[in-house]
Amino acid sequence: SLGSLLDSMTSMLSTVSLGISAIAALSLLVGGIGVMNIMMVSVTERTREIGTRKALGAPASAIRMQFITESVIGGFIGIVLGLALGTVLSNVVGYAAKPSIAAILIAVGFSMAIGVFFGYYPANKAAKLDPIEALRYE
Repeated sequence: SLGSLLDSMTSMLSTVSLGISAIAALSLLVGGIGVMNIMMVSVTERTREIGTRKALGAPASAIRMQFITESVIGGFIGIVLGLALGTVLSNVVGYAAKPSIAAILIAVGFSMAIGVFFGYYPANKAAKLDPIEALRYE
């Protein structure tokens, strides 16, 4: 009957939706780990700069905020590039894909959350560096 067909279709769609959500969550986790690794490399490469800032009196909160801000800005750049490349590709293919404002705001929110969450550890590591050891670092 039509009712049982509708129920099975609804069940199948909810299962597919759950699978897509799981894949999205895993992608966010992997992306966040990538952000954290890149930020750790940034902290290592800029150890002398951090040491100089700390030696000149920069508080740990200012250094932490610098690195967290950089990771969030990276997310914004990714969103802008995604919108630009999506527009170009939709024009090439001939299919008008217009993201909704809600989707853009949700993407910005997730981007900021991932940037702050995964950027905090490297930022905190940079903020706790000893200025003398950091200046001595090669």
